[in-house]
Amino acid sequence: MAETPAASGANQLRKNSLGVGAVTFLVISAAAPLTAVAGGVPISMLLGNGAGIAGAFALVTIVLILFAIGYVAMARHVKNAGAFYAYTARGLGGHLGGAAALIAILSYNAMQIGVLGLLGAASAGTFNPLIGLDIPWWAWSLFAIAVVAVLGYRQVDLSAKILMVLVLLEYLIVLIIDAAIFLKGGDAGLSMAPFTAEQVLSGSPAVGILFCFAAFIGFEATTIYSEEARTPETTVPRATYLSVLLIGVFYMITAWLMAAGAGIDKLMPTLQGLKDPTTFLFELAGRYVGEPVPTIMGFLFVSSLFAAVLAFHNGVARYKYVAGREGILPDSVGVTHRQFQSPHVGSMIQTVIAVVITALFAWLQLDPVLAMFTWLTQLGTLGILGLMALTSFAVIGFFVRNGAMGENVVITKVLPAIVGAILVYLFVYIFSKFGDLTGAAGSLGVILPSLVLVAAVVGFFLSSRLAARDRTRFNNMGSGAYS
Repeated sequence: MAETPAASGANQLRKNSLGVGAVTFLVISAAAPLTAVAGGVPISMLLGNGAGIAGAFALVTIVLILFAIGYVAMARHVKNAGAFYAYTARGLGGHLGGAAALIAILSYNAMQIGVLGLLGAASAGTFNPLIGLDIPWWAWSLFAIAVVAVLGYRQVDLSAKILMVLVLLEYLIVLIIDAAIFLKGGDAGLSMAPFTAEQVLSGSPAVGILFCFAAFIGFEATTIYSEEARTPETTVPRATYLSVLLIGVFYMITAWLMAAGAGIDKLMPTLQGLKDPTTFLFELAGRYVGEPVPTIMGFLFVSSLFAAVLAFHNGVARYKYVAGREGILPDSVGVTHRQFQSPHVGSMIQTVIAVVITALFAWLQLDPVLAMFTWLTQLGTLGILGLMALTSFAVIGFFVRNGAMGENVVITKVLPAIVGAILVYLFVYIFSKFGDLTGAAGSLGVILPSLVLVAAVVGFFLSSRLAARDRTRFNNMGSGAYS
């Protein structure tokens, strides 16, 4: 039998290239913190539970910390760039592992390409007036794809350095606004009302909580870089906890201060009076800080979106690489660049897909924000919630199969079962309400979420073919550097 790329020891990712900080910034950039607080928080306040979104962020942060406990426990024993796929394969078997691999590829593709729509629109709105040209949104998106293609083709530490700078600038500009609101006491004093049950449960809390989960998407990617991290048994757990806490605390405090800046009682009328709710943070910046902060924010908003596109590109390229290396996709996909040790084939495939889908939305003259961004990122969120649920149960299965391996039963069984049940409920809720939540009318509201199930079936079928073709390789799915 011919030796596979994985077995030969060739085609390895660039080892020992990422520390805790680099991995943390790679995944925080996917969560796009400035995009979330400037673009998402005002919309979630308006459509969800108003000022209670700050309390909702606190609840979701707790749930994700509980998820991370079992997640990183398994990460100490399975080191594989396939992350959700690898954990599902080791905990629930190769067939479900194959399903997870294809769901992951679909989800991260959808997230990356969806964000490209918003990036194109934001770039056109920011740069066209400055250069005096009417460049269409899709041209800006294609330009971003070209830059990301170069960075994704090269070594991952280059991407990490760029993302680190962009994310630090995002945090800095928002923290300046936060500090100004805090020091001035907001509109009518600082109140803890946004954290009360009354506020959290007001309006449509389900919409608010669902948004909060969507705003975290990307934090789970710490384990994707386990094969490239220095001392992954400590780097990955630390980066995972650090990512959740940095993202969660940042969102929670900023949402609280945004509500205080407008005034708790004035928040909803203020948002309802805005033509575009995503200008809310910019108006707060003008009111409490003044120029040039709002103008700088406009540029950083674009860079925030670019950072998210690059981070999702890196993630999906690695999922494709692992799926090829382990036999789910063709072996030719599971190779790395001789010089850069990057998953360059997966990166190139992702680039082609992004170009084609962007061109399709442009040709159909669909809105880059209301259609491309909203539909695709919510599809990605749905898929990733499903993967997180599978992973929670995979943690239980892994430690049942392999024994405690020095881990506590609460960590390996109790918490994953509770979190898994919560995530299953959320998955079913979003699936059933997808059209209402995204504005995807008619049959599209059924077709789009059903793509997750289609991907699962395709992955199950491909893993079944692998089992029939090479049982040993099938049994080793997801093992990687398994210890």
